[in-house]
Amino acid sequence: MISVVVPAYNEAALLGQTVRELVDGLRALGDPFELHIVENGSTDGTPTVLRQIAEAVPEVQAHSMRVANYGEALRTGLLASQGDVAVIFDADFWDLQFMKEALSVLDAAPEPAGPVIVVGSKRAPGSQDDRAMVRRLATNVFSTILRAGFGLTVSDTHGMKVLNLGVVRPIVRSCRNGSDLFDTELILRAERAGLSVAEVPVSVAELRPARTSIARRVPRTLLGLAKLRVHLGSAR
Repeated sequence: MISVVVPAYNEAALLGQTVRELVDGLRALGDPFELHIVENGSTDGTPTVLRQIAEAVPEVQAHSMRVANYGEALRTGLLASQGDVAVIFDADFWDLQFMKEALSVLDAAPEPAGPVIVVGSKRAPGSQDDRAMVRRLATNVFSTILRAGFGLTVSDTHGMKVLNLGVVRPIVRSCRNGSDLFDTELILRAERAGLSVAEVPVSVAELRPARTSIARRVPRTLLGLAKLRVHLGSAR
């Protein structure tokens, strides 16, 4: 079974359409799946929308958190997942074609020789990033810091991913960062455990304004990276 995890913060306007299209697409593939929507600290109508969706769609499992925290939402959804494979999507950034390509990468070289995480990279050759220039620049700087300071081998850590959950579940439990750096820590810990991480190029465009401005996100990210350095040390 495939477990799909989608954090949702103030997504009342988008969540219904996202779930409808995701469920229709996943059903068409013919494989069993579950869809974990993790509402976290929303101040709009997202909790109400999510309850209505969960009542109407049997594959949807609804989770709710009091505090807005993307990383903790991911952790909650992943640890609740029953599938052997987990897929991380955002409400405004998901692609079933990426999921199929990433699953093929996992199947082509099974663990332990092959990758246990496949990242949808906005920076890999062949990718297309149509976000605002300031967001593209921030992603480039962030990835450069991770490569130079932490030894990251892939070009991106945020966004869509497919995980061999049977292997990485203990790593999910060991991650100490929430907020924006949970999935970055997950990838770094996987690599430092001797596991392989792969990437495939993706195309991304903005469907709505970013939930957090760059001015607020940069200081938070820098502080998070300092904490991550303490937890993990420098490059291998």
